[in-house]
Amino acid sequence: MKQAALRPKSYTKKVALVLQGGGALGSYQAGVYEALASSDYKPDWVAGISIGAINAALIAGNSPETRVEKLREFWRAITTPTRWAVPISGLFNGAGLPFDLAKQISAMQALLLGQTNFFAPRKPADWWFGRTPTSYYDTNSLKSTLERLVDFDRINSREIRFSVGAVNVRTGNFVYFDNAEIEIRPEHVLASGALPPGFPSVEIDGEHYWDGGLVSNTPLQHVLEYYPRRSHLIFQVDLFPARGALPRDLNEVGERDKDIRYSSRTRAVTDTLRRQHDLRHSINMLWEKLPDDLRSGAETALLDEFRCVTTMDIVELIYRPEHALGQSKDYEFDRLTMETRWAQGLSDARETLMAAPWLEPMPPEVGARTFDVRAKGPIGDTSKDSLNKAAG
Repeated sequence: MKQAALRPKSYTKKVALVLQGGGALGSYQAGVYEALASSDYKPDWVAGISIGAINAALIAGNSPETRVEKLREFWRAITTPTRWAVPISGLFNGAGLPFDLAKQISAMQALLLGQTNFFAPRKPADWWFGRTPTSYYDTNSLKSTLERLVDFDRINSREIRFSVGAVNVRTGNFVYFDNAEIEIRPEHVLASGALPPGFPSVEIDGEHYWDGGLVSNTPLQHVLEYYPRRSHLIFQVDLFPARGALPRDLNEVGERDKDIRYSSRTRAVTDTLRRQHDLRHSINMLWEKLPDDLRSGAETALLDEFRCVTTMDIVELIYRPEHALGQSKDYEFDRLTMETRWAQGLSDARETLMAAPWLEPMPPEVGARTFDVRAKGPIGDTSKDSLNKAAG
């Protein structure tokens, strides 16, 4: 196996790992972290939303030498061993059908029975006597899992920066729980992953919170705009690809719908923030050319406040499965599928680390740039343009 490009001493940017939501797809993020953990680009800051918040807690809440082990323990604890492919395989001639059927059964099991150590259907008594619960499942088992696998004292020691996003149910405002500002508890992680109507809101200090993905599925903005700013290399792990093949049935329509809805938010946020940081950088270059009498004028006060000298490298790592997975892919917790996603995250991250396009000199007029080493067109698209890899 080829080694990742060595990090030169001249490249001094802090490293941030940004993890979005996506349920069962989150094992891809764990594979990405495994690659980073053995490279010269170990994260100084992990920020997450939903399943990304859980993975971030497992990283920040454990010692560097045990983080991958704890991630693996979590993902094995919440996934279901494949039981269906072997006994069913003799009933069908099509080699691919048994595995597809196993995935469907795994997804149905999650809906009907929940996932051990993660979530469970509400008890029948919760629906009796005219009661109407605010969620279909409860997440008490996830709280116990977090308390067992995550050292919250370590998170609060600020050995590594930790941030998770959630939405205030009452006000609709997006908030970040950041160990640079507050003491982090299991409830903050649970709140970031409390996606309605599946999961209940989480009460923290008298307010109730839902999954941050309701507003933004990526915490990139928090990392880029937190003041005082400093230059960062940001690995943003997306679990929904923007591009894909034309759906052939309703199941693929459901999958494509999710991909577009979630990836479009991430793309919009990333593109806007990149352009905004370019503008900050340009304003700073203009500021340096202004005479002193103009710098002190009231009309330039906003320019002074907005300008910035930091530069940002944003590296996109996007989960792009080779084949359609269906609309249930984010709640299909089959063990084999989880391990396959983990392996792809590890492989994709290693390929990206070997390419290391961020080591190319940054043009002086650029404040932020993005890279997608593994960019490609939709499945089946072999046009020349689709095969060109995007960088910057």
